[in-house]
Amino acid sequence: MTTPPTAETFQATGSGAGEKGLKGNALGLFSSVAIGLASTAPAYSLAATLGIIVAGVGLQAPIITILAFIPMLLIAYAYKELNEVDPDCGTTFVWAARAFGPRTGWMGGWGIVIADVIVMANLAQIAGSYGFQLFGFGGLASSTLWTTVAGVIWIIVMTAICYVGIEVSAALQRWLLCVEVAMLAVFAITALVKVYSSGAPSGSIHISASWFNPFDVSSGSALTAGILAAVFIYWGWDTAVSVNEETTDKERTPGRAAVISTVLLLIIYALVTTSAQAFAGVGDKGIGLANPDNSGDVLSGLGNAVFGGKGLGWFLAKLLIFMVLTSSAASTQTTILPTARTTFSMAAHKAIPSHFARVHRRFLTPTWSTVAMGLASIAFYVLLVKVSTNVLNDSIASVGLGIAFYYGLTGFACVWYFRRVLTRSARDLWFKGILPGLGALMLLFFFCYAAFDVYADPNYGYTSVNLPWVGDVGGVTVIGIGALVLGLVLMLVQWAVQGSWFRDPDVPVSAASREVAADAPAP
Repeated sequence: MTTPPTAETFQATGSGAGEKGLKGNALGLFSSVAIGLASTAPAYSLAATLGIIVAGVGLQAPIITILAFIPMLLIAYAYKELNEVDPDCGTTFVWAARAFGPRTGWMGGWGIVIADVIVMANLAQIAGSYGFQLFGFGGLASSTLWTTVAGVIWIIVMTAICYVGIEVSAALQRWLLCVEVAMLAVFAITALVKVYSSGAPSGSIHISASWFNPFDVSSGSALTAGILAAVFIYWGWDTAVSVNEETTDKERTPGRAAVISTVLLLIIYALVTTSAQAFAGVGDKGIGLANPDNSGDVLSGLGNAVFGGKGLGWFLAKLLIFMVLTSSAASTQTTILPTARTTFSMAAHKAIPSHFARVHRRFLTPTWSTVAMGLASIAFYVLLVKVSTNVLNDSIASVGLGIAFYYGLTGFACVWYFRRVLTRSARDLWFKGILPGLGALMLLFFFCYAAFDVYADPNYGYTSVNLPWVGDVGGVTVIGIGALVLGLVLMLVQWAVQGSWFRDPDVPVSAASREVAADAPAP
């Protein structure tokens, strides 16, 4: 039996797009783009991933970051087309259910939830560590206990901001993002100026056309592994679509924001990667990008080298550290948004308990879903830190499997959902069929290659697990595949208890969906 809503909350009034009680017309295009960009945490993503990419592919790191953009753009078009006909905040969950049935849709929603919960642990840890570094508390920054405490506080603060309103969240993101992008641009330009002047450090190199030639990568496996690592830095732009029911012109604005976000990310990443590589080189000593001691954070080490350690340079170097801090903190906030709205939509469609469909009467935000996301992230973070920091590190790497799973599923859902109208025009064929299908196939390949080859190697990452009948398997694969299997089990339990949510008469097919069906040619 459903518990009656409290005085502060009410149950979602319907399950269709725009019927759930969220605050409509709260976000414009600029705010949506800001949320999409902030979710990717550009400064943090570059700091944490650039060294890994360079170690794998060397001087071809710039072209790898460019190639990783391709599947992201193709999937962004899938989001855009699906959102135009069914702007539901459940995104992949709803669209995959419309295309392939409720069980597949449930797993799509689970893919979003598990990827976001896992990455929250790393974002919280980075935010806690960088907060101490910013104020010169090196001892606390290296303390597992205190960084965990600071990380938990970050999650609580960002959960509270998401709880009190989407407009507050968007306003904070706009300010943080503008400063972050400006700081990355200053860093890149300063580095390039020094490379081509007398201030170039030892090991710096001039930009070469070979950096943008993928055929110069040492092997096909290195190329694929590099792209797989680079895909992670683009992840998150779909948050702009997950807040679609709170956006002006919800059928068009979120999809446009998703595409614009991916293009802007390409420009940012190509510029910063190229300039950082030119300035620091790809050596494994000192500030070289392939130095394993800096692989987890290349920007803080480069800040002092690029800007200097005195006067304005000291301030800019500190500001760069602050940008990585705010980048991870902002991403913590924008990671809560899509997960809360996915579970909110799942509850509104009766795929999970109805308590998660509660809406705050004044803030018009999901209540149970938002708080549950914060609590789940804290529990997962503390548990992994308690078990082992090695397990925590491998869990972060496993996020790539969750990303490839639900992004790829969205691409396939787009093709199948629109299958009867693909021959209606050349635009429909390309943007509803070919491009999303290609993006989905690319991500399917990356998923299989990573899960059963790269990540499955027991020497990859920090941990390995001895599985019955299989032997030693890399911990990254075990965590990534295990998380999806856990979702499958939970889905079957929910199905056994409640039955098919898709057949519930309270779950309407949107008017837009019926319009597509009406336009479709006869089978």
